[in-house]
Amino acid sequence: MLEISEKDIVKRLNFDNPWWETGVSGKIAFESNPRRKYFESFQKAITDMTVRRAIVLMGPRRIGKTVMVYHSIRALLDSDVSPHAILYISLETPIYTGLSLEAILGFFQELFQHKRDSNLYVFFDEIQYLKNWEVHLKSLVDSYPDYRFVATGSAAAALRLKSNESGAGRFSNYVLPPLTFAEYLMFIGKDDELIELQVNEGKRNYFAKDITELNKEFINYLNYGGYPEAVFSETIRKDPGQYIKSDIIDKVLLRDLPSLYGISDIQELNRLFTTLAYNTGNEVSLDGLSKSSGVAKNTIKRYLEYLEAAFLIKRVERIDHNARRFERAMCFKVYLTNPSMRAALFGQLESESEAIGNLIETAIFSQWQHNQQVELYYARWKTGEIDIVHLALEDQKPIWAVEVKWSDLPYRNHDNLDNCVVFVEKNPNISQPILITSRTISDKKIVYRKVQFNFKPASLYAYTLGANILRNVNWLE
Repeated sequence: MLEISEKDIVKRLNFDNPWWETGVSGKIAFESNPRRKYFESFQKAITDMTVRRAIVLMGPRRIGKTVMVYHSIRALLDSDVSPHAILYISLETPIYTGLSLEAILGFFQELFQHKRDSNLYVFFDEIQYLKNWEVHLKSLVDSYPDYRFVATGSAAAALRLKSNESGAGRFSNYVLPPLTFAEYLMFIGKDDELIELQVNEGKRNYFAKDITELNKEFINYLNYGGYPEAVFSETIRKDPGQYIKSDIIDKVLLRDLPSLYGISDIQELNRLFTTLAYNTGNEVSLDGLSKSSGVAKNTIKRYLEYLEAAFLIKRVERIDHNARRFERAMCFKVYLTNPSMRAALFGQLESESEAIGNLIETAIFSQWQHNQQVELYYARWKTGEIDIVHLALEDQKPIWAVEVKWSDLPYRNHDNLDNCVVFVEKNPNISQPILITSRTISDKKIVYRKVQFNFKPASLYAYTLGANILRNVNWLE
């Protein structure tokens, strides 16, 4: 049997690293694409050689990890780093199958006579395709402290679990979430057209210049805007089911999770995820999920952990109207981490669709994913519910609350605010005004039954969340 020759491997290395031949002035893949708001923090971590750790970039499929790596390479070249000091490898490429990271690095070192104390930048893309990758990467970090190693991967569960166990003190883990609504508007070049920023005494306030047009783009964002690739491709936008479902959802459900956890009944996992996706934003229970999906409750518990580790869903715990958590959390809410997944599975929604309210709530929670420090809950009791509640870490008392609506009715008919009044009466120290999202009503303050309320369009609130959170993002774990 023929083995892959060293000559063929070196030939592929040259193909994957065109800057070795073209130099600084050569074109780099994706360099014309806009950069994620995370890029500046990512690049700063790469160039800070005082921290001797590998950087492990995790996140859902097709969210822009590889693009950000190429943007990093472009930035390194522009900052006078030698093209011969940068190595990019996609471990998904068949020719590298079976090769260790040490062996690949060895080819690179020999090609340019690099020394152990050289300042090199080495990017391993899709590292989960290498068995025991974390052991090899840790060894490289220890052996070459002057090299900067960067790895990306989509199999979130394996990356997070294994890096914590085997790479303690050697890896800095980052999570790249889906696009925020603010990033989406920036990508399509409409943020300045639709959003007005006013800064007063250091406080940033955002206003909608055209709420009708902003809502239109918000609906587009719900349907496909969480994925950078879909934003730029009309073909994908026309048929998100074919591209998003097959390339993102199916590969995780049918390949990644089964291979990681030895799942034999793939259809069972698929039925559960389909049920969760259709009910995104709704309260569910283990009993209800078991009946609707036909999956045993103990199996559901494991599958929920797997799906959450793979960045497909986010579970939110329930509290009561006294803001007390339940000892046995039999009921909880499940949100898709990216609202666009629902459209890919069940078809795109319009502004009047029956499920639009739940999808908007999903999108609001999606914006909050970009802040790893804020733990959110929802309150529910026999006669009422509050969609979002934030509890203080020190005493677990509610700090603020948000009720998510896609309607202006609560502003005109205050009876719709009774649930919020009950919650405030039970928790009088909560910050006021209570925020109610609307469809078009903006910054209209009212007092109802001694409780202050503020109204803001859901689309504008989603934009504000993303814009403010990403201004202060610190996504190092």
